[in-house]
Amino acid sequence: MSGVWVFKDGLVRRVEHPGQEDEGSLSGGGGRRKVLVHVPSGEVVTSYEVLERRLRELGWERYVNDPCLLLFHQRSTVHLISVPRDFARFRLVHMYDIVVKTRNVFEVRDAA
Repeated sequence: MSGVWVFKDGLVRRVEHPGQEDEGSLSGGGGRRKVLVHVPSGEVVTSYEVLERRLRELGWERYVNDPCLLLFHQRSTVHLISVPRDFARFRLVHMYDIVVKTRNVFEVRDAA
């Protein structure tokens, strides 16, 4: 895994080509689009309904009704997953946040 870690707008993210800004889009290095995949089923997360269903299976619950964010909390941990309420604004940084907090259950892959 190559690249540079960049701190911008309060977020840390990895940039494969530091000279090219992707503004946290779904694409990674080389212009490839990335998707979040539920590993046990191989299902690509295409909506928040899919994501919420899979998170509930793992014991995550919706937390607080925020007008801008969807928040998920797992009672057995201190972790909080927050994603923008509009799925069109779901970015790579949100995908990796989910991957880190649900080890071995989700992963980020290149879109087919």
